[in-house]
Amino acid sequence: MDISIVIKRRLDELGLDQQDLATAAQVTESYISQLLNRKKAPPAPARTDIYDKMSKLLKIPCGELAKLAELQRREELKVKLKEPPAPLFKGVRELVLRKCKPGKQKHMRAIFEKQPFGEVERLVTQKLLDVVKRIAREELGSENWLRLVARVSDRSFEDMRVSILEFLDTELFEVSIENCVSFLDPLIESWDIDLATFSVEIVLNRRVAPNHTKRFEFMEKEPDADEEPGLKKFLRDSSLSGGATDQELDFLRKLRFSGKRPTPLYYYRELQNLRDPLHFRAPRKE
Repeated sequence: MDISIVIKRRLDELGLDQQDLATAAQVTESYISQLLNRKKAPPAPARTDIYDKMSKLLKIPCGELAKLAELQRREELKVKLKEPPAPLFKGVRELVLRKCKPGKQKHMRAIFEKQPFGEVERLVTQKLLDVVKRIAREELGSENWLRLVARVSDRSFEDMRVSILEFLDTELFEVSIENCVSFLDPLIESWDIDLATFSVEIVLNRRVAPNHTKRFEFMEKEPDADEEPGLKKFLRDSSLSGGATDQELDFLRKLRFSGKRPTPLYYYRELQNLRDPLHFRAPRKE
């Protein structure tokens, strides 16, 4: 059943309205209205705290709304996966380049513009997204931090909570100008990349980030015997992995990660990028 129908029905039964629900969830009434009218997809339960807050007001057993939202998201994801991934908005690329270390901006722009959304641009943007998401997730329960970021971004507390909840639910291919204005711009001071080792250094805004600098290193490593849980799910779902060749699967199995675990959708996206001729050059003829 659609989660918006369940919530609307329960509001009617209890004699409550959208403003009551917004107050309980500490978000704007506009955000609640868009959720209930299906103008926004229900956020991923693992990335938000609104389902527990809503359940208390609506007197629904803890976890039931989250389960319903997860089922609905899976159905919507099946439809979404049929569409090819698109490059980032131009404005997002411009912000990422503007945050690059000044001495390297021209060189990195030339690399970014060779492809609609090439490997280096994806790597840098994903790391910026990961760092800012981690901070937002850790500080979501801190009202003082939320109010500080709200002041930096010139927003209300409720607007900032809505922005964070939507940002935490954003994937790499969905980054918007709104995400940049609300989080990437105020939280990121600069970034730099060593193109020889692909290590990325990110400098954060001292006012809103507890640790000023983040550095990511990449190492060559022999494949482990155990496969990633996300890869196993990807392989079991024929709608994601159907048609993959042995060579493509071997490439996906050799991908290695530190800390964060990839989802089945991540492997699907990598498979599509692997098949995209824009990302590879034909061998030169002697």
